[in-house]
Amino acid sequence: MNLPLWIYYVLGFPLLLGPLVTIHELGHYLVGRWFGVHAEAFSVGFGREIWGFTDKRGTRWKLSALPLGGYVQFKGDMNPASIPDPDAAARASAEERAGSFHHAALWKRALIVFAGPATNILLTLAIFAGFFMLYGKPVPGDAAEQLTVAEFAEISPARSAGIEVGDRIVAIEGERMEDFRDVQDSIMLYPGRTLDVTVERDGAERIFEVPVRSVEMEDRFGNVSKVGLIGIASGAASFDFEPQGPIAALGLAVDHSLGIVDMMVTGIRQIFTGERSVQELGGPVKIAKFSGEQLSLGAMAFINFAALISLNLAFINLLPIPALDGGHLAFYAAEAVRRKPVGPRGTEVAYRAGVALVLMLMVFVTINDLVSLPIFGR
Repeated sequence: MNLPLWIYYVLGFPLLLGPLVTIHELGHYLVGRWFGVHAEAFSVGFGREIWGFTDKRGTRWKLSALPLGGYVQFKGDMNPASIPDPDAAARASAEERAGSFHHAALWKRALIVFAGPATNILLTLAIFAGFFMLYGKPVPGDAAEQLTVAEFAEISPARSAGIEVGDRIVAIEGERMEDFRDVQDSIMLYPGRTLDVTVERDGAERIFEVPVRSVEMEDRFGNVSKVGLIGIASGAASFDFEPQGPIAALGLAVDHSLGIVDMMVTGIRQIFTGERSVQELGGPVKIAKFSGEQLSLGAMAFINFAALISLNLAFINLLPIPALDGGHLAFYAAEAVRRKPVGPRGTEVAYRAGVALVLMLMVFVTINDLVSLPIFGR
């Protein structure tokens, strides 16, 4: 549909985040209900309730004003972040303990918490597996020709390092290459680094140290990203698509998802080491912008983007930061080792620090998003 882009921005964000948050929280809710834990509230969004109803089990289902997440508040939770109140838990009567999250067995609490990110992961795998079943597995028409250097760019670190036309790329940093997309993935994430590129020439393998150019590339929407290039072109670019059954497609979806997680970890590590700018971090504003842009490209592009964001939500929630799902799991792991919960003082300090860290990060990425908008210049 040929609509103004701002309409896609308005539609894209709620169409993306609403279902993903709901699915995440449904994971918590359904596993909690399975284990007999009572949910007092299920909210999509934070803050003031806009609309809601109470079901026959006494759970308040509501839509809240701030559409940046959601929560399930179980019986015994001090607040929507499921921060425990050790004193209240210790004083609870038998009636109050029945159906209380914090009086459930440790393994049940861990599974309830893990169910949210797990549901996001399952959704991602389902989408990717569906794509592989629908379109097939991309297989290079001629893998050897794809990995053969056909020509060089005007500025080519590979040529300067000694690589020649006709060389076949065998490995990068010791990792074997299957097709030219592997080559691109192994280089684009590492601008500014020097990589060991193994090529086959005249039947023998040679290793060249190739410095990777850092290049800023701009897409059709004006989004700029920093990528690494070594200035080579493949001898062939065609791919065939092999039909896949459900089991094979699921395996490919797992491999694809693991590759994305590896890219996320690499990107975060590079930000911490200074190889990439903190300006590359994105928050709600960038997600809204990108979701609208992907929606404008069509349903398949938007669904693929939803799978990526779903995987990101799972990854972020599993970080061992108190107040996130990963933080709760870290406390449960400590409880399992110590055979008793972490003390009230330690719990309070950790959760307060975790909430402060999450809030500071949200403020930072939001400001980062805003100053990167075109109205503020670059």
